[in-house]
Amino acid sequence: MADLGEEAIDILIEYASSKPSALSGIAIQTVFGVASRVAPDATAFRHRAFPYAPIIVSQWLDPAHTAENVAWARDCWGALHPFAGGVYVNDLGENDEERVPAAYGGNYQRLAALKKKYDPDNFFRLNPNIKPAA
Repeated sequence: MADLGEEAIDILIEYASSKPSALSGIAIQTVFGVASRVAPDATAFRHRAFPYAPIIVSQWLDPAHTAENVAWARDCWGALHPFAGGVYVNDLGENDEERVPAAYGGNYQRLAALKKKYDPDNFFRLNPNIKPAA
């Protein structure tokens, strides 16, 4: 997120106070200082102009509460999504393959070309995968 405006803060407060499990929460990771002064295309990580990265953590112990906890996390993300400038690749899961290009933005094609050169058989693929360029 580029900014933590009043509307985004209200959403964070709403979801933090309505979490269905005491084990859940929302953290705000920040990117400031030297990390924010690197050009977005200088490395794979491009989100240097977005200093706030909310991390929605949904945890519970009783399997009977799975649906409500998953719904809370997804609803929270849905409410915050309009304020998002991208996605951090380390926050992606095994079912987020279609979001990998968004994590790298304009850097994705360059990274896919490097993957084709150095890992054309896609050996290193057990992560949010950059597929080798065609």
